[in-house]
Amino acid sequence: MTALLYLLGVLLFAVGVAASIGLHEMGHLIPGKLFNVKVTQFFVGFGRTIWSKRKGETEYGLKAIPLGGYCKLVGMLPPEPDQDPNKIRETRTGMFAQLVSDARSAEWELVDEHDHDRLFYNKPWWKRVIIMGSGVAINLVLAFVLFVFVFSGYGVQKATTTVDTVSKCVIAVTEANRGEPIRKCTTADPVAPALAAGFKPGDRIVSFNGAAVTSWTQVQKEIRSNGAKPATVVVDRDGKQLTLHPATVVSPRVDPDHPERITKVGFLGLAPTTERERQGLGYAVTTMADGTWQTLQAIGSMPVKVYHVGRAALGLEERDPTGPMSVVGTGRVAGEVASEHKISYADRFFSLILLLAGLNLFLGLINLVPLPPFDGGGIAATLYETVRRWIAKLLHRPDPGGFDSAKLLPVTYVMAAVILLVSVVLIFADIVAPISIS
Repeated sequence: MTALLYLLGVLLFAVGVAASIGLHEMGHLIPGKLFNVKVTQFFVGFGRTIWSKRKGETEYGLKAIPLGGYCKLVGMLPPEPDQDPNKIRETRTGMFAQLVSDARSAEWELVDEHDHDRLFYNKPWWKRVIIMGSGVAINLVLAFVLFVFVFSGYGVQKATTTVDTVSKCVIAVTEANRGEPIRKCTTADPVAPALAAGFKPGDRIVSFNGAAVTSWTQVQKEIRSNGAKPATVVVDRDGKQLTLHPATVVSPRVDPDHPERITKVGFLGLAPTTERERQGLGYAVTTMADGTWQTLQAIGSMPVKVYHVGRAALGLEERDPTGPMSVVGTGRVAGEVASEHKISYADRFFSLILLLAGLNLFLGLINLVPLPPFDGGGIAATLYETVRRWIAKLLHRPDPGGFDSAKLLPVTYVMAAVILLVSVVLIFADIVAPISIS
């Protein structure tokens, strides 16, 4: 049964990934069709074609490797300036020059005589930006909708001010045991202040050092800031209020605001109960904003993170559980979530939805990188062309013409090679040194 649920989780996630990619490409297809750009192909996946069907001038289909997709908009590469695209070009001697020339020729083979007004580069700049940016917009909107669906429709676990468990001892958090299951107490470990003071599961904390508390976050903040000092805590136990006098101790703990840091703070030894609460739109907005910032930071530090993933794959260091994963690793996590018997089926399902929401957020933001082959590269080139023309018009200079996007093909080839290398490193690491949710 566990293996079947694992496989089901992987398959559901794979379908979700394929759907996310397909919707991204539809973000290019639909405005492209609306703006009368010639579209010859729309595929989800790469590699060998599994299924395809031609409707009108466009071939729609699925390919074997669901790691991407493409929508062929004719006219992405303009002909060389001042050259008839129907004439045979002179032979190029440079490697990149030859590649650019061949790419232009291949592009023009798809153009008929009546297609010239339907070419992508002949469309107004704002239409080109909409066509290229709609794929990104689809992913970001889909991420937000999925977040709202989970947070508002199902809810999230929120800590209450009621005690769930009382620690028996004080075990310091270190870099060596960060993220690992808490070991059992030994006789060498000091008794936890909460246990010594008489706290019991079910106690509801009413006040801490005279200040009324309404949330567990407030309780945690009071405990951490108390350091190694006595405290006065009022609890409600079975309808009666009791005053307890624990003496918090200083112990290394993970900083909740900066999970990568371990700081010495006040420690009491209590864990709260949790209740599922449905959240409003504001919670989804905040989560999306926090996720966007974290994703942008991750993208900016990607070279360093991939380097460490590579070292982990070679057994030279431990793999960072918060580091990047490939679609293989993410699929593995989806399988583990689906087969996790300690949580309900509903929790598993909605956890998979959150995984897809995070994936769509990443897809949308990574495609805003202003380099080809990302959508942001085409958007940046179009805006550069537009600003250059505006400046020339403002200064009463001749129109410099459109930007020759074919000049960026060498950058495209280099970036494609980098993406391939990163994918190989991450996939290899996810096989030999996988990240596990446990």
